[in-house]
Amino acid sequence: MTVKIQVYSDYVCPFCFLGERPLEQAVQGKDVEVEWMPFELRPSPAEPLDPWNDPPKLRMWEQSIAPYAQRMGIDMKLPRVSPHPYTHLAFEGYQYAKEHGKGNEYNHRLFRAFFQEEQNIGDPDVLAKLAGEIGLDAAEYREALETRKYKEAHQQALNHAYREAGITAVPTFFIGNKVLRGVANRETLEQAIAEELAGQAGKAAEGLSCAVDGECD
Repeated sequence: MTVKIQVYSDYVCPFCFLGERPLEQAVQGKDVEVEWMPFELRPSPAEPLDPWNDPPKLRMWEQSIAPYAQRMGIDMKLPRVSPHPYTHLAFEGYQYAKEHGKGNEYNHRLFRAFFQEEQNIGDPDVLAKLAGEIGLDAAEYREALETRKYKEAHQQALNHAYREAGITAVPTFFIGNKVLRGVANRETLEQAIAEELAGQAGKAAEGLSCAVDGECD
């Protein structure tokens, strides 16, 4: 039996990036299918976060997020791209990448581009370059962004996240019928996968996450 895992995340959510590695480790050698699901923490026209000019947000990064990343052994920066970009175009590009069989690879590349390389993932030129780096047709991808070809598909994905799945904070993992909210370590994820493979019931778990109000804790 293949266990289906859906991960709701936003590209500008630090805990979504931090939750990626334990998931990759947990699924190795197992019969699982991972799908990353779009979720915008602060969709336009909401005011974007500007942590470098927001002392409480900057302290949160320095006192909570950065030490957590260090303990996990993950190289991570607070991007100098501030305010943070809106992510709707990046997610429309994700729909293109998924359609071409590279959705998860695209997702990983955008996380790295933002939190390790400090690239502006709200810029169509940057997005097209990143798409080309993972083997997608950069010109065709850029045209899809310009024509907003995947705008409706992305909106449908958001409606699903907000209204059907009831997501209020990310990352949120749906592992079969189990729900893990926030960053989960490898052992927690492996246990949930094993329980699902065995058809056992499991409890929901809570971890560090980012909410729609911009708070990450």
